Amino acid sequence: MIRRHSILALRCLAAGAAIALLAGAGTAGAADFTPNASTKAAPSTRPAAGPESAAAGARPVSGKNPSAGPQFSKSGSTWQVIAPETVLRNTVTDADGDRSNLSFEAWTTDASGKPKTQVKLTDANPHGVLVSPFVASGQTAQVTVDYGKLKPGVLYTFRTSAFDGSLYETSWSPWANFKINPYATFPAPQASSTIDPMAQSVREVTRSDPGPVTAARKAKPKRTCSPADAQGRTLCIEVSPPSKQAKRTPPSSAPAVELVDWCVTKPHGKDYITRSEACLKSVGQATLIFLDTDPTSPALGTATFDIEQSIKTYPNKGSSGSNFAEFDQQLILTPRHIDAALQGVTLKWNVGMACSSCVTSQTKWVDSLNKPSDAHWAYANDGRPYESSWGTVQTTWSGTGKETIDLGWSITATVDASSAATATADFGTSGKAPVRELAPRCDDILKGAAPGCALPFYRPVYTIDTNLYPAAGAYYWLMQEKMPGHPGSLKWDSFLRYLGPDTTVKHPVTGAPWTSNDSRGKVCPSSWTAHPSDADLGALSCDEYAMASTHESGGFPGGPNQVASGNECAQLYADRLGDGSSNFGLLADVRAAKGGPSWKEKCGRAAVPAKQNSEAFKNLNPATLRLLDSDGFFVSNPGFEHCANANTTCAWRKVG
Repeated sequence: MIRRHSILALRCLAAGAAIALLAGAGTAGAADFTPNASTKAAPSTRPAAGPESAAAGARPVSGKNPSAGPQFSKSGSTWQVIAPETVLRNTVTDADGDRSNLSFEAWTTDASGKPKTQVKLTDANPHGVLVSPFVASGQTAQVTVDYGKLKPGVLYTFRTSAFDGSLYETSWSPWANFKINPYATFPAPQASSTIDPMAQSVREVTRSDPGPVTAARKAKPKRTCSPADAQGRTLCIEVSPPSKQAKRTPPSSAPAVELVDWCVTKPHGKDYITRSEACLKSVGQATLIFLDTDPTSPALGTATFDIEQSIKTYPNKGSSGSNFAEFDQQLILTPRHIDAALQGVTLKWNVGMACSSCVTSQTKWVDSLNKPSDAHWAYANDGRPYESSWGTVQTTWSGTGKETIDLGWSITATVDASSAATATADFGTSGKAPVRELAPRCDDILKGAAPGCALPFYRPVYTIDTNLYPAAGAYYWLMQEKMPGHPGSLKWDSFLRYLGPDTTVKHPVTGAPWTSNDSRGKVCPSSWTAHPSDADLGALSCDEYAMASTHESGGFPGGPNQVASGNECAQLYADRLGDGSSNFGLLADVRAAKGGPSWKEKCGRAAVPAKQNSEAFKNLNPATLRLLDSDGFFVSNPGFEHCANANTTCAWRKVG
């Protein structure tokens, strides 16, 4: 027992000497670093933890499975690290039960992944290794590498040696490879770009109240008939799905005739929509049946018409040509055949509307040359196809605030052979509440913009120009992939809701409507400081996701992602890679959350180049899209959307 106490005393003295040595070495400069010239040198030849003594006893031993983090995730034989402030770990045991520490030595690697050159992890000793605190036998020892010592994108390897205060282990632990992998990589901004941030695409839309044509797809078309005329004849009408022959050739003056010029080339049987226009190609085919007094007798004659509808809203009164907010509607009728017994056919378009501040014109009919016409076709036996007719109604809105206008449509048919027989077919409405997918909304709310109208069911896409703002785009894409609910992602059909000037949420102190500046102040307060980063990125600023101009912002009161402060958000920053390229990457900021993002966070906060932060979203124009409070929209990041997910590093691609 006396000998054991003496050994422990010697080891305590040696440990004290080691601490003194390390303290004295703390002022050593970069020139004092002597890299290990051989991977085979014994740990005792690199006594960073203190001098070895001649005391007897068992030597401590490093564990066989060193690891690196955060987040201590391994792919193959390499630990995948998310921040340059790398945490290196290994277990250590001592047969005597002594407390021990570990020295951590890191190297770059060659093309085969083998150790190449030692990396200086610290200035605290001439050996450039980090020494952990003493831990109990069997426990895990760890060190954290300071920022700037290791570079993102580089494959490193490390090993450990144990020291119990007097004795080093005789050999190093096994090597463990690790790499600091960014979530996404990107170059410096491109000099120019062809991306249009406000470009919108035509989408298919499913009508919630299309009228009888839906039933006709599944069963026999619904027939409505008139009372008998003086001769006992009746006129009936059926609406069925569009015929295979419904395709029509655009007239030579299409832009002047067609209310929605892109509609003519769209396939029949489906409906389409943008923020300002709708094209209804599933209205169907109307068949008129002229019947004799005997219902069992064959029809006296029939006529068929292909029917299309379109709607156009104008974002401001200047674009409509009128002095009011305006939307127009158009019906296109194309006769396919008319039997002689009918002599001729007239169709009347009935436009229903629920609006408190609207004035609607009479239907104006024109032919394919945009000359005044009507909706009457006389029977012709010359073999030539009948001409289409385009009927348009104009609606102006002069209200205040905002109003959503419900629409309904039908046609009434008469034939020249009877002065009394009429038949009406229903074409449905602009949609059932609360969908109202085809209902225009007009407003005068947006300040600095004239009153205008839109189709708010359509959720527009704002496209980040990832050629000009790659760091911002990488960050937004990552948050869409990783955040619960994927806010803003078109891929996940998860839209953001715009924070408009008509919001009912008030600032609790001023009583004024809540603004994006208020939300931003919660997530990115003035006390926020940027993570250190490469100077080539320029000045960095705090960028929040979801954006402060949305209800999904972490700073929006009562929103789905509300947080007490931005400290609760996933923390990220942009930095240069060290792999020899000129690229940059998006990395975890682990200054507060040492383990990095858990991806359960409700928001993101990142240090990105200030210019990209301020300009990436600047082209979102609420007036052009008539965006009001709670309107949904998506954010696209095209330079990164080729990546299936964010489970591995996503490399930027140029668009255009």
